[in-house]
Amino acid sequence: MTALHRPAGDVLAGRYRRVRERTLQLCEGLSAEDMMVQSMPDASPAKWHLAHTTWFFEQFVLGCDLRYRPRDPAWHFLFNSYYQSVGPMHARPQRGLLSRPALADVLAYRRHVDEAVSERLLRDRDEALAPLVELGLQHEQQHQELLLTDIQHAFWCNPLSPAYRSRASQAGAGSGPAPLEFLPGREGVFEIGSAGERFAFDNETPRHRVLLAPHMLANRLVTNEEFAAFVHDGGYREPTLWLSDGWATVQREGWQRPLYWQPDLASAFGLAGVQALDPAAPVCHLSYYEADAFARWADARLPTEAEWEVAAAALPVEGNLLDEAPRPPQAASGAGLLQLYGDTWEWTASPYVSYPGFRPLPGSLGEYNGKFMSGQWVLRGGSCATPRDHVRASYRNFFPPQARWQFAGLRLARDR
Repeated sequence: MTALHRPAGDVLAGRYRRVRERTLQLCEGLSAEDMMVQSMPDASPAKWHLAHTTWFFEQFVLGCDLRYRPRDPAWHFLFNSYYQSVGPMHARPQRGLLSRPALADVLAYRRHVDEAVSERLLRDRDEALAPLVELGLQHEQQHQELLLTDIQHAFWCNPLSPAYRSRASQAGAGSGPAPLEFLPGREGVFEIGSAGERFAFDNETPRHRVLLAPHMLANRLVTNEEFAAFVHDGGYREPTLWLSDGWATVQREGWQRPLYWQPDLASAFGLAGVQALDPAAPVCHLSYYEADAFARWADARLPTEAEWEVAAAALPVEGNLLDEAPRPPQAASGAGLLQLYGDTWEWTASPYVSYPGFRPLPGSLGEYNGKFMSGQWVLRGGSCATPRDHVRASYRNFFPPQARWQFAGLRLARDR
């Protein structure tokens, strides 16, 4: 954030309060037992998400305030995620073993830190404070989505197939999707990356030029019905459709359909429990490997992140994003390029690497993004679980190619 865009202390304090309260609202209806479950090493318990996001503010916003006293210095070890430069941390796969501190203690920890941050925002006019707080809020919004994806996976592992919230099942009108079309993409030299007009993570910088060859983008996301045709056609049994590592993963993990789809291919597990699969809604919970294999089967490819961003930058951030309660991905309707924001993240054909001239943030915050630029792939556009004011055209999400528990789908592209 530049000085021009630093909000006043009271304005930022209000935003701080809203984002922090939103995280607690997403936990309403979850029991203390629900919030301790860790269903796989890649996921984290909801209680840990509450504590870690609080630790982030304590470490990076309050840590340099001589008047601040940590609630419990031992928690620095428990709730550090991967910031090696600030000290050791509890092993990620063992976060579900932390029955202590209790949930009540974690909630008290949040109140303790919230009071200190709010007081500092209203008192301190340090020019460096506002960007740190905004980074912490954007970080918390990332964890809001992770909290939802992680609790969905945990409930899926439960034989009772419990629902997170029944109202999460609110669906659209039930009509078919907009017909699939391939629209000409823009070609030539363009700039992508953050223009510095609003908050951006360091991996969105610097803004730089790219050359786009002639190409076409699908007008909407791939649907459940279209992906089911791939399954019925033996897509998971045809090695020529898959990258080598993808085929090895399919064989090792026994994949036969998208994560959460039931064997009948007519229903799927979601935040509302097991529900009928809407054939017109976007397919989601796909790995990069599955998205890439489907694109080959469809005689297409995945868009590059530059192709996606140039198209998305001309459109407002509108779509099925997280507001009060998550809604599942919805069928596309209308004309032109649809669903560029919301519904599902879109796997791209681009590996997660640095932009030309990239420089990470100074100090320990430089560990936030840059050190993960190896073995990961870029996703764009946000999902139904992404907070509405968190996403933007230049936003670069990234996950390993085998990851499936996020709200990730795909859009097709073709050369022209």
